[in-house]
Amino acid sequence: MATDLQGLGLGLASRFATNPIVQKYKLAKPAEKFAYISTKKGFEFAQKLMANKAKKKQQANGDIKALPAPPPLFDLSLSDEQQMIRDSVKAYAESNIRPLALAADEDAKLPENLLLESQDLGLNYFAIPEALGGAGQLSPMTNALVAEDLAWGDFSLAYAILSSSSVVNTISRWGNKQQQELWLPKFCTQATDANDVFSAAIAVQEPQPLFNSNELTTKAKKNKKGYVINGIKSFIPLAGKANLYLVAAKFKGKNQIFIVPANTKGLKFKSSPAMGLRSAEIGTLKLDKVQVNKNALLGADNPPSKTFHYGTFVDSGNLAWCAMAIGCCQAALDYLIPYVNERFAFGEPISHRQSVAFMIADMKIEIESMRLLVWKAASRFERSEKFHRDAFLAHQLCIEKSMEIGTNAVQLLGGHGFTKEHPAERWYRDLRILAVINGGLQL
Repeated sequence: MATDLQGLGLGLASRFATNPIVQKYKLAKPAEKFAYISTKKGFEFAQKLMANKAKKKQQANGDIKALPAPPPLFDLSLSDEQQMIRDSVKAYAESNIRPLALAADEDAKLPENLLLESQDLGLNYFAIPEALGGAGQLSPMTNALVAEDLAWGDFSLAYAILSSSSVVNTISRWGNKQQQELWLPKFCTQATDANDVFSAAIAVQEPQPLFNSNELTTKAKKNKKGYVINGIKSFIPLAGKANLYLVAAKFKGKNQIFIVPANTKGLKFKSSPAMGLRSAEIGTLKLDKVQVNKNALLGADNPPSKTFHYGTFVDSGNLAWCAMAIGCCQAALDYLIPYVNERFAFGEPISHRQSVAFMIADMKIEIESMRLLVWKAASRFERSEKFHRDAFLAHQLCIEKSMEIGTNAVQLLGGHGFTKEHPAERWYRDLRILAVINGGLQL
């Protein structure tokens, strides 16, 4: 019926539009508009008639039920606030991080004012409750976007910047009232000198082959003063200049997190430069009979709704590394596309070669796949839904594909990819860390 009415309306309108009088007085465009409106209105009218007819039929036959309304569309569109944050972070990464990346990597040193200048992004304020001077917006999804865009500027420097905000996220999510009131306001203080920036780091990784974050060798024991911690942690950023550490340790058979001030006796940092993460100034943190107070256990005496869950802590950290890997891989793709289009060989751009074009296409496909899985897991985390499976799948995919993309980025640049003339070798070295590190970050 809809087709008949639509066709009838279209036929009448078309004959009107081709009438000689219409052509003579230049009424073609109004006639065409009339034809469109007639067709559209005819179709809408037909749909209403069909709906009324179906409704009457349903009322006449009581055993027929109306179909349920279709579910809302699966939508990954960012909110206006998230897009604004992304734009700001991306602009900062392009102007303030990327120009420093090469020199920082070669010197294996964090740029002097990087942490001071990064305060302007306000990353530490998002998760802190409003009563303590923050914004009260603890959003894993938004944090994943920030991590991705910072790593687009540089993977290693992004790790150094996100180190402190990860501690803020952890204490805001699981810390008890006393812990939040003691430590979170310190991150709200606007420093005017690089030495006054209050920084922090998470210590989970340990220097042992095939490290398993669930099998910690760092141990904590309770005594009259609080807790005594012994162990060694690796891949800790900020060159031992952090003011606070969150240390993962085994306590009474369970994995827990302890808040350890950097000036605690028995805590020592040793620089240990590695293949990647060089500009984050990573090193080894040794805890030799470190005595902390009774309120050092993260989330002690919290209500059941805020009970610390180590598995969620690890999954969140893995997602943060995945988000950084996506940003680094995106940087590689953005760099390679102009290169393969402008690099000529045998009289044509190398992008005209199928092997090159397919490699670029595969990189884009894998990056979008990684991003989709990470966003799905982060959004479930934000909605307080179970996300362990999603985080595991995202982590496994990112481990495999980020290394593949890093390798292909070097390969597509030919011999130049092996040199420091292009940043691909740095991206390759940094992306290697994804397969060997656990913890250190939090969404």
